[in-house]
Amino acid sequence: MSDFHLYKSEGQADLPVIEPNPKLRDAALYEPPPGLQAAVNVALALAQPLLLTGEPGTGKTQLAEHLAHFFQLGEPLVFNAQTGSTVKDLFYRYDALAHFQYAQTQREPLSPEDLEQKYIRYEALGEAIRGNERRVVLLDEIDKAPRDLPNDVLAALEKLEFYVPEIGKTWPSPPPERRPVIIMTSNSEKNLPDAFLRRVVYYHIPFPDDQMLLRILSKKVGGFGTDKLENIVAHFEAIRDEKLVKLRKKPATAELIQWAALLHKVKFPVEKLDRDAPNALSAAERNLLSVTYSVLAKSKDDLHALQDWK
Repeated sequence: MSDFHLYKSEGQADLPVIEPNPKLRDAALYEPPPGLQAAVNVALALAQPLLLTGEPGTGKTQLAEHLAHFFQLGEPLVFNAQTGSTVKDLFYRYDALAHFQYAQTQREPLSPEDLEQKYIRYEALGEAIRGNERRVVLLDEIDKAPRDLPNDVLAALEKLEFYVPEIGKTWPSPPPERRPVIIMTSNSEKNLPDAFLRRVVYYHIPFPDDQMLLRILSKKVGGFGTDKLENIVAHFEAIRDEKLVKLRKKPATAELIQWAALLHKVKFPVEKLDRDAPNALSAAERNLLSVTYSVLAKSKDDLHALQDWK
């Protein structure tokens, strides 16, 4: 029984082991555009943070994983910015409530070492500074943070040291050979202050053209020849064309990879994905294609638009 048709409204079945495509998150298969490669080299040469913008799903976050793999620096350390984030959160978090509850029930105060072990959790930048190895640090979606945070972040990145008052300990700046590689992402540069933008290396990841999409798919999705991949890419680009279909959120590269993998899994005849030959698909094939659009659409209205368009 095909995994795609495993679940039905009646009866029962044993759930098989369903393994995701390991190529989807393989950092070695990341395909950086030439401009991004140049921006990375500039940031490394100047020892400055690299700020990336671009559509969601175009590979901003995955660059950190790719660089960590390329330079053999272990897994990247990740800080996900939130609306209430402060600059201290980049380095560590202190569980004051748990410490207070402990103090209410125990007579013996904790030593700084015990307090650190129990109630201090070091975050991405703090781990990079206090560790013994050079690391890649990803500060993800920095535009979500309060407006003052980006400037505070740059000041922190210039010093690369921090103080933990709860244990009276200062972590000094690491030597140059252990200075972390800093990658920051933003979904919109409009919310970032000018002073911040002047002190980073900036690159906007453009949406890939058809040839780049073909290269990405050929690496990430197996089972298709070049001609079939071209059909998939052409159909995908038509979906993103505002003149053909109106979507609130256009699908990005990440959705394309998942969609192509699904088309292969359900054995869809992608050679029939030709908008100039709308009658090529049978009723059953049109229905199956409609089902696969749920990978590309991220809202009810967009899903209806795609289903009506097909």
